[in-house]
Amino acid sequence: MELRHLRYFVTLAEELHFGRAAERLHIAQPPLSQQIRQLEKELGFELFHRTKRSVHLTEAGVVFLDEVQQILRQLQQAIQVGQQTSRGELGELAIGFVSSAAYNILPTILRTFRNCAPGVNLELHELTTDQQLEWLRTGRIDVGFVRPPVEENTFSWEIIFQESLIIALPESHLLANQSYVCLRSLANEPFILFPRILAPGLYDLIISLCQQAGFSPSVSQQAIQMQTIVSLVAAEIGVAIVPASLQNLQRTGVVYKNIEPVSPKVAIAMIWRSSETSPTIQRFLEIVKHII
Repeated sequence: MELRHLRYFVTLAEELHFGRAAERLHIAQPPLSQQIRQLEKELGFELFHRTKRSVHLTEAGVVFLDEVQQILRQLQQAIQVGQQTSRGELGELAIGFVSSAAYNILPTILRTFRNCAPGVNLELHELTTDQQLEWLRTGRIDVGFVRPPVEENTFSWEIIFQESLIIALPESHLLANQSYVCLRSLANEPFILFPRILAPGLYDLIISLCQQAGFSPSVSQQAIQMQTIVSLVAAEIGVAIVPASLQNLQRTGVVYKNIEPVSPKVAIAMIWRSSETSPTIQRFLEIVKHII
């Protein structure tokens, strides 16, 4: 029994006329009759009552028709699911991101991808850059949003967003009412910073900016997440240099000031395994590259 036999049967059951059924199937009537007889022989029961003037389904034919129609619907669904999966429109996608990405480019990316591929289940993980690299190596995430640079040949990465650095000050700070803050004026301030291992590129840039201003920052407290750093600033533990998008984190007790002179740009990069072949991941990468 082949799939075409079932399709021939369903068409004839719908038309109850060999001539019309043959026309719909784009075959001659004798081959259709022969195929139906072969099917009945293989099944071991008659599907149709035939007379010179009419064709009717047998009782067994009625039951068989219902089951075959379910099979064909399931087959069509299987084809559709396979096509969607091959286009990256179905499946699972695990995404890692540094906390600051949630305040700039990430919401736009997730919203656009949801609209383009609603059948993909997203699993989101807020992780530091070093954690994302480890999770990518072990396959726990598929794509990451990190602070570059990344010096591993097993990964591909592309900068998708750039922004300036700004100063986060307690609102009670003497410089809180100034439009710009000269970095040199903070030389004696306690700084809140994250450990270098978490994002070496961003850490080194912050240290370099301070050194260019003539001092090395005195780190009074370390914190892993940007939100925590800002909260510690609000608690008057110290000051911090943070990405400009952190202004979108509305935290009572903190004011943000531009740095004078203007700071160089810091970036967020999308990263993935260079050997990746998953259609879902490829679809995600294409959508993100289209956005930027």
